[in-house]
Amino acid sequence: MTSPSWIDEFPARIAELDRAHLRRVRRVVVPEDGARLQVDGRSMLAFCSNDYLGLAGHPELVEAACAGARAFGVGAGASPLVSGHSAANAALERELAAFVQLPRALYFYAGYATNIGIVPALVGEGDALFSDALNHACLIDGARLSRATIHRYPHADLDALAAALAQSTARRKLVISDAVFSMDGDIADIPALLALCERHDALLLLDDAHGFGVLGPEGRGALASFGLTGPNASRRVLYMATLGKAAGVAGAFVAGDDALVEWLVQKTRSYIFATAAPALLAEALRASLRLIETQTWRREHLARLVARLRDGLRPVLRGTPWTLGESTTAIQPLVIGPNDQALAVMDGLRERGLWVPAIRPPTVAEGTARLRIALSAAHSEADVDRLIQVLAELAPRTTNFLGEPHVLCV
Repeated sequence: MTSPSWIDEFPARIAELDRAHLRRVRRVVVPEDGARLQVDGRSMLAFCSNDYLGLAGHPELVEAACAGARAFGVGAGASPLVSGHSAANAALERELAAFVQLPRALYFYAGYATNIGIVPALVGEGDALFSDALNHACLIDGARLSRATIHRYPHADLDALAAALAQSTARRKLVISDAVFSMDGDIADIPALLALCERHDALLLLDDAHGFGVLGPEGRGALASFGLTGPNASRRVLYMATLGKAAGVAGAFVAGDDALVEWLVQKTRSYIFATAAPALLAEALRASLRLIETQTWRREHLARLVARLRDGLRPVLRGTPWTLGESTTAIQPLVIGPNDQALAVMDGLRERGLWVPAIRPPTVAEGTARLRIALSAAHSEADVDRLIQVLAELAPRTTNFLGEPHVLCV
């Protein structure tokens, strides 16, 4: 009799995910008007998209993509270093560099592929890498692939980072950090990070996936929000941002010193050995950059929605075990705690026509399952008020506003 194969264990392993409330389910979505999506055939008001400026369905982006397809076709056909670097992609790189006010930009087909490729291109065995504990998975995976010695410092603990940098004897040091942390919405102290890098001869890789298009003058990003672009730009900063969030399309880019970007062209395996992004996407992104720069009302409206949500939830959360993270960005984390309770609240919202997926480990730490409320310029004030109202209906309480015992169940 043959022994059982490990391959036969997958059904039981999936069942274990179910018991831990950790199994994820894909939903089939179709965009509707504003911030509404058709989810598995049902129209829902969605608070889960990273389309922070509401540009993903903008007619100018759609027309630019169609024009790009007519001019360049649908596929790129080869890697950028063979024949995939179209005139549209080249123009986009020039415009991205000008937009973030840095010397040069390099356009990638995906954000995850960018970080897992550029980190190993920058450091390797014998080098030292310093990573914030709450960095995105693509930075973490890039760090692992690099084979550099990894120093993981507590979230936003600059004293711990300073001590680790001071103790390191490595010649090449790389500090990697999100600019806006994707699950908490807080913003890194970028000037302090840069000052530490200056002091210890380190390079700073900054992932601004959730700040590009939203933060800074004209939406130029987190570096610009601190005045660290243009004449104040440092050669110690490599700036990375994704283009499928506030920009509304797809892909990512890195920008910085010309020689540094040229090194990435030569050494980043996820750039060298992958088919280039289609030119039609580059044309859509060029249109997006123009809208981001000129339509300032989108960021202004988004800021008002953030304030409205936070002000509206403050009395709702009083007397509950729920907490709202300290975030001024479009990412508003409502921490529920146990996985099953977060799923129950998500289900309660869905029953009432709102889609706010629960985020659970390993994306967040054990015991901090949450609703990651993502706001967009596509939302109206009435949309935010509706979310507040439903959360008030679902909130478990020990007391009501009169101090009397009261419980609302999902």
